[in-house]
Amino acid sequence: MDLALGVGLGIGIAAIVAAVWRALRAQPTAGISEAAMQAALHAATTTLPHLRKGLTARNAERAVPHLRALTGAAAIALADTRAVLAIDGEGRDQVRPGDLLSRLLARARDDRLHIVPRLVSSDPSCPLRSAVLAPLVAQGKRIGTLIAFYRTVGRPSHHELRVVQEAASLVSAQVELSLVAAQEERVAQAELRALRAQISPHFIYNALAAVAGDIHARPEEARDLLTDFAEFTRYLFRDGRSYVTLGEEIEHVERYLRLEQARFRHSLHVTVDVPSDTRGAVVPAMSVQPLVENAVRHGVERQAGRGRVAISAQIVGGDVELRVCDDGVGIEPERLEAVLAGAGGGIGVSNVDARLRATFGERYALRIESDLGAGTTAVMTVPNLRGEIAERELAGSV
Repeated sequence: MDLALGVGLGIGIAAIVAAVWRALRAQPTAGISEAAMQAALHAATTTLPHLRKGLTARNAERAVPHLRALTGAAAIALADTRAVLAIDGEGRDQVRPGDLLSRLLARARDDRLHIVPRLVSSDPSCPLRSAVLAPLVAQGKRIGTLIAFYRTVGRPSHHELRVVQEAASLVSAQVELSLVAAQEERVAQAELRALRAQISPHFIYNALAAVAGDIHARPEEARDLLTDFAEFTRYLFRDGRSYVTLGEEIEHVERYLRLEQARFRHSLHVTVDVPSDTRGAVVPAMSVQPLVENAVRHGVERQAGRGRVAISAQIVGGDVELRVCDDGVGIEPERLEAVLAGAGGGIGVSNVDARLRATFGERYALRIESDLGAGTTAVMTVPNLRGEIAERELAGSV
């Protein structure tokens, strides 16, 4: 869906710039220059970030100046299905929501383009004489209206109408991206809750049993393990962020592994090599721990609790590659695809794979490498996004 909308936005920008170019050509006195085309392209692309988080008054206020520059209209207004959210340009003080704008919006009740060749305002000083109302449509439903105002009475030219229609399509595509992003966030939260529900009750029982076994013989260790268990469950069941840093995930994984080592004692050998320059990368919450838990369950437990688990990360180009390896029994080559699809693949493998692909794209799908009798490696690759850049990319549309 994101890819299709992204392609649509690209086509929309091209279409609106082409429409502006045709409108300029249609005017005998207008000189078509490279600067004019660049200005149109800049106005089109500058509107993109402002409505990615929804059609709100604040976002509309930021977008309307760029839409006015793009269309060449005397004024531009954006409205949702109930009221005008923002207006920019000439006559903005004379055109009040309770006056002309409200009457105009009363006409915009369907998905058709409405042309108003003569405006009647209660303020004779208002310079706006005609208007075009273009519907904003997202996910098959009308979500609002773009209103372009002009200084002259009469019907705007065919090319001016085309520019307004393309501008409305551009706005609609941005708002649709915000709706898709919100839906994906809800899906991500649902998948995260489903993943939490899959966490093995046997692990919880075994962790508490390990703590109980140390209370008398090693009380200090028991206290530390109980702290680890409390922090593990707090991280596991917390609400809020769908994305965390790799460093946070690794801290969570290390708590999990300390609890497992308390159970297996000296039979479980763990190495963690995740350099500091990789720990700031953003990953989906609860994406590393399921891979490690599978390495322990399927790689170590099946060998009577004897085995090794190695976690490593490195920067590869513009990405961070994380590997979770075990020296267990391995997986038959013909079963690898089924494992990734969730057929007997253990805790959360398909869940993690689905969230990686939904967040970052198909090229970031989880990979499973395995040699029968020699162990298995889960390879998770994510873009090396950090801080504000990560927040912008993930919130605006990956």
